[in-house]
Amino acid sequence: MSRTQHQFKLVLLGESAVGKSSLVLRFVKDQFDDYRESTIGAAFLTQTVTLDDNTVVKFEIWDTAGQERYKARAPMYYRNANCAVVVYDITQTASLEKAKTWIRELQRQADPSIIIALCGNKTDLEARRQVTKEEAQKYAEEEGLMWSETSAKSGEGVADIFISIARKLPKNVPPTASRGAGGATPTGRARVDLNKQTPTAGPDACNC
Repeated sequence: MSRTQHQFKLVLLGESAVGKSSLVLRFVKDQFDDYRESTIGAAFLTQTVTLDDNTVVKFEIWDTAGQERYKARAPMYYRNANCAVVVYDITQTASLEKAKTWIRELQRQADPSIIIALCGNKTDLEARRQVTKEEAQKYAEEEGLMWSETSAKSGEGVADIFISIARKLPKNVPPTASRGAGGATPTGRARVDLNKQTPTAGPDACNC
């Protein structure tokens, strides 16, 4: 049976240290590193998922840095994005408040058709939970967001959130061209080694 491939731009947003890069590393390479260095600038990678109907969805993933002083650079990563995963840490109430700020920004400035998923990471630290499932799920329902919880460390729920997004993305449009930051087309094959990240937002890279 022939397969139809669709390509979508996905951006990860959230406060520093909530586990964005660890989620992507688990999704793309099924790996976890307890001692990962902070993201520098932003990392670009790709991963594909095959749905039940044999449709192939290719994600072009922009994993953004989380430090506040680099927030102004975020629009060039979420511009033209088809979907966004906004990550918070279930052990840090403040990270959910930060996630809500990102979501409001996406709702104001991103493509109106963007699919937004709110993701509570670090369920392996259940004993330290500060954000209840009920609180986060209620907020997601009120804002019309997808919602789930994950553990990048154990892998729990990680593939599920990306597959759920893939299922929700429209398949009745022609495959989109490869789009990088700001809609530019990246040259060459996407790098998937998160241990060797390259700044993409200028010479003064951030640690976040």
